[in-house]
Amino acid sequence: MLTTPSPAALEERWSASNYDPLPVTIVAGDGAWVTADDGRRYVDLLSAYSALNFGHRHPRLVAAAHAQLDRLTLTSRAFRNDQHGPFCAELAELVGMDKVLVMNTGAEAVETAIKACRRWAYEVRGVPDDEATIITAAGNFHGRTTTIVGFSTDPDAQRGFGPFTPGFRSVAYGDADAVAAEIDATTAAVLVEPIQGEAGVILPPDGYLRRLRRICDDARVLLVVDEIQSGLGRTGSTLACELEGVRADLVLLGKALGGGIVPVSAVVGKEEVLGVFSPGSHGSTFGGNPLACAVAREVVAMLRTGEPQRRAAELGVVLAEELSGMDGSLVADVRCLGLWAGIDLAPGLPSAGVACHAIAGRGALVKDAHGKTLRLAPPIVISQEDLRWALGQVRDALAGLR
Repeated sequence: MLTTPSPAALEERWSASNYDPLPVTIVAGDGAWVTADDGRRYVDLLSAYSALNFGHRHPRLVAAAHAQLDRLTLTSRAFRNDQHGPFCAELAELVGMDKVLVMNTGAEAVETAIKACRRWAYEVRGVPDDEATIITAAGNFHGRTTTIVGFSTDPDAQRGFGPFTPGFRSVAYGDADAVAAEIDATTAAVLVEPIQGEAGVILPPDGYLRRLRRICDDARVLLVVDEIQSGLGRTGSTLACELEGVRADLVLLGKALGGGIVPVSAVVGKEEVLGVFSPGSHGSTFGGNPLACAVAREVVAMLRTGEPQRRAAELGVVLAEELSGMDGSLVADVRCLGLWAGIDLAPGLPSAGVACHAIAGRGALVKDAHGKTLRLAPPIVISQEDLRWALGQVRDALAGLR
């Protein structure tokens, strides 16, 4: 009797091996919970790396998508649509900026910002043509295009993909003095994550962003903050940089902006910077499409109330409380900000990848960072009871690995 291969088997056979997923095939999701093809349910503690800040199939976001699907999905930017302009206005107001350039993925937002900074450097700062440089931080994760991995310090991201685009200088993350020392007449911008998510939720020293703001102001270079993972409520604030009272020149957003339904990213910034673009100098067929903008408008409307941000801050207290109580024989270090945490496993425990499998066996889904760290980003809609239960499963799974 012939049998139909499982989705997992088909993926193993036909998909390129650029990911190593846990052996869980998800077929449905609701809020903070997902259901696998064998009927088992799990608490999602990853939120698609913060793309699902509002959980799976949030009713308001699904309704916005359905309503727009019945009207119009794509025009390209060759024509106007009735969602793009309102979305730009509403997002600019939420972030407190002048202009918005809409793209699709986070990597596209970063690439867009790089182009904006370079053109600004030539047209406004007076850097000689083709000499602009951008200062980045070691341990960064800004995407996986060839330009972006060229200034990564992760060997796995770079190996076999060169030659890389010049014009980037890397300094230690959290070291504002190193940034200041690297600035010269060619510097266009400093590009930094307020919190390094993919690196394991690495928090910089207090005052780091404020120092960078002053350094950039003094040197007249741009400060660009990548809030693709940290933004839109994750840290208990609309933007993580707001926690230090910092206003960047460009803010990069994505992931949660699409509500877990469609890819949407945006560069939000000052008129002086985004004003360097002219017709034909940049674009995207799908960037600013009406379906994406309709969903993202509802995301902005939800954030405008402040309720998701408050909830992330309140649940973040629970997260920190539960994790700080873990046995020192299980965890070497815990870093929390809002509803976001990195857990470094104690020496002697198996790899974080092995731990993720054990945690999944107890009904919670997490993912590792670089083999030694668990990163947690529960949906903001998760209940306190479900959060405590899931963190208990993490603790008990780690205890079982001792």
